Amino acid sequence: MRVVSLIASSTEIVCALGEGEQLVARSHECDFPAWVTKLPKVTEPKFALDGTSYQIDQRVKAIVQEGLSVYRVDAAQLDALEPDVILTQSQCEVCAVSTRDVEDAVCRMVSSKPRIVSLEPNALEDVWRDIAKVADALGVAERGRTLIAELQGRIDAVAARARTAASRPTVACIEWVEPLMAAGNWMPTLVELAGGVNLFGEAGKHSPWMSFDELCDKAPDVIVILPCGYDIARARQDLPYLERQPRWASLAAVRERRVFVADGNQYFNRPGPRVVESLEILAELLHPELFPPRHADAYWRAGAHE
Repeated sequence: MRVVSLIASSTEIVCALGEGEQLVARSHECDFPAWVTKLPKVTEPKFALDGTSYQIDQRVKAIVQEGLSVYRVDAAQLDALEPDVILTQSQCEVCAVSTRDVEDAVCRMVSSKPRIVSLEPNALEDVWRDIAKVADALGVAERGRTLIAELQGRIDAVAARARTAASRPTVACIEWVEPLMAAGNWMPTLVELAGGVNLFGEAGKHSPWMSFDELCDKAPDVIVILPCGYDIARARQDLPYLERQPRWASLAAVRERRVFVADGNQYFNRPGPRVVESLEILAELLHPELFPPRHADAYWRAGAHE
């Protein structure tokens, strides 16, 4: 079977199922496991990725307002690869290549008549459904059920320990810095499972925009900055925007050094098998008395400049 994955999370799902050798191509964002970067890329963004988060936001909005997709699919290359299955998504056309892009490319050029499998991970439960969908498409349904059970067991173990915490801190997860966006979809559920009280964003719904005043008025105990598509180093470049805000220094989370920068690109923004590691990271941040900092430095750091 020849598989093309156009989402980073579906690439990870394929590999977690033990079917990585079936992959013949990937999206420009697929980078885990590391060996997949050797596969040919069949997508590219239509906008420049440099600059501040505000500049990137403006470029994306300008493309979307014109009714265009923000990513380009190489239909000719897809045709040459002769895929049997193409994995894509319909959850967010800003986050990854959309079903519309793929269907357009397939209709125009792909002669192998591949099966298009579209994932839609709006909530945590949808991640399990999507793993099962990929497993079914690859003919390894039983392996999919085993993987789901393993991942859910790990999540249950973290949640059980988090429930023993003496307190539940309030939490603001920031998915974009300028303009401010809170984390939605599966993230509110992960915060609750990690032993926190989620202040912004609603489980199963897209990430909402928020104002700086709203952030301050809620006075979160913990702030986790995990911009979509950014690693820790890139996220820290935009933090001066927050630090310049008049009320920033007065926030309890800032005063008590409970502001954290995390790798949103590799973890929190990817609805695949590593959603479990995302939960483990949150648990470490919210309850260090219960969870040793196994992921510190590599996947999260305390404060903007520490």
